[in-house]
Amino acid sequence: MRQIRRIVVFVRRKAVAFNELWRHSLQFRVTVSTLALSSAVVFVLGMVLQNQITERLLETKQNAAIAQTRAVVETAASELVGVGAETPEAMVARLKNALKKISSTTTSQDGAGSAAGTFEPVLAAGGRDQSSQPVAAGPYERVPVRLRQFVETEQVSYLMHTVTEPDGGKTTYLIVGAPVTTVINPLQLYLLYPLTSEQNTVSTVQNTLLVGCLVLLLLLAGITNLVTRQVVRPVRQAAAAAEGFAGGDLDQRLAVLGEDDLAKLAVSYNEMAASIQRQIRQLEDFGGLQRRFTSDVSHELRTPLTTVRMAADVLHASREQFPAGLARSTELLVDELDRFEALLGDLLEISRLDAGVEELSAELIDVRPIATRAVEQVRVIAGNAGSSVELVLPDEEAAAEVDARRVERILRNLLANAVDHSEGKPVVLTLAVNETAIAITVRDHGVGLRPGEAELVFNRFWRADPSRNRRTGGTGLGLAISQEDARLHGGVLDAWGETGHGACFRLVLPRRQDTPMGESPLVLPPPDHKATDSHGLSSGLLEVRPAPEAILAESEEVGR
Repeated sequence: MRQIRRIVVFVRRKAVAFNELWRHSLQFRVTVSTLALSSAVVFVLGMVLQNQITERLLETKQNAAIAQTRAVVETAASELVGVGAETPEAMVARLKNALKKISSTTTSQDGAGSAAGTFEPVLAAGGRDQSSQPVAAGPYERVPVRLRQFVETEQVSYLMHTVTEPDGGKTTYLIVGAPVTTVINPLQLYLLYPLTSEQNTVSTVQNTLLVGCLVLLLLLAGITNLVTRQVVRPVRQAAAAAEGFAGGDLDQRLAVLGEDDLAKLAVSYNEMAASIQRQIRQLEDFGGLQRRFTSDVSHELRTPLTTVRMAADVLHASREQFPAGLARSTELLVDELDRFEALLGDLLEISRLDAGVEELSAELIDVRPIATRAVEQVRVIAGNAGSSVELVLPDEEAAAEVDARRVERILRNLLANAVDHSEGKPVVLTLAVNETAIAITVRDHGVGLRPGEAELVFNRFWRADPSRNRRTGGTGLGLAISQEDARLHGGVLDAWGETGHGACFRLVLPRRQDTPMGESPLVLPPPDHKATDSHGLSSGLLEVRPAPEAILAESEEVGR
């Protein structure tokens, strides 16, 4: 049983290796397929050739044997004239003398005997109407009964019969029987032609065909492998070049050899790669100019903004001395300047992130105080919006190597975004940790996201519905900056939302910068996305459909 298990394991490994090679190697598939089809064709061709050669040999042997037998019958008839009146012993003697005469005399005048080969003659006296045993000379026992019955009815017949020799060997004979016409007593002549030479010829043909087929299959396999390799090698080189090109090596090109189809493919690939490289260079240059322009404009606006800020602060400090309309204008001016400063700060941050000059100042700290500070910073905004912010923190310490300033900014942006779209419903911030990752989710139950908007919310300046009245006065860059901050940590910031069921943003960060981030301790979508709604009804069990007019009115308020 142990040996059987080893064999089974070995066969399984070979089958798996064959399957892998079959799926990954076009050259191997073509070679094996060609070899299998060629084997079938060669097998059929070999069987047809063997059958044709065997049939021709036997047909030639039969025709020659029948002609030889007819000639021998004449000799036997001339030697056995008047036989039948003697005693059985005398008849046996005459039959033996006739056999000697037949064996020593060449009766074929046209050479038919040379094609038939050697034979063993048998003479038997008697017929079906005789009650006594027939008198025979020669190996009469080797003649099968079926053939005797046909010959005794005066029919020339032949039969192939295998005889077991005294030494245990087996010999196949072509036995031809013919009646001998006598005056007194009917005689039967049987000539036993051994087929040893024909069997040897067939065996030689079989061995020759087998060796020839094996050599032919090996040559076909080698030729197919060589031809396929000539086609597969350029394809593999093209695949390797494409992988290198996709990996950032834009100088990857294919060698052009000759003027065939593969050379045309290489030329087309090189032209395509050159075109893509030019376009990528142009996009990089354009992106660099765009980032530089944004950075330069942001820096240049700092000086006039500072001057305007100083003048606005002076006016705002003296607003009580102004008329009511002018005092209100001063307050609006300060508010818009605050928003303008926030926009400039975000633009500078985006330009630094795009330029790759931002560095992560990570340190091992407890993340719970960071989440608490972020919640406290948006409580006033949440109160003005009529929403409450709930904080769910673990009891144990949630330590991780993070940049506290960036994580706090991410949470502040997520909370402000959630409050702005919560429609007065509670906002929940949840923090959880496991061995390799720390996760924070910000869940609101407001308007939610339409299908496909979860991937768009991190685009710069993107808004699902620009006509909505925003309470936080954001710049539209907060989520884009948050995603870049998460990327700097080696983490992920993703979103989920459903229309009418709110949205959930999840931040997942590694606990150690040198340790890969595993699975998140918090799932997305959140577990409560099928929970009860504000009326206490399970949205997974009961769906309340508003009237068409209500649907049209609500559609203007859905999305971010």
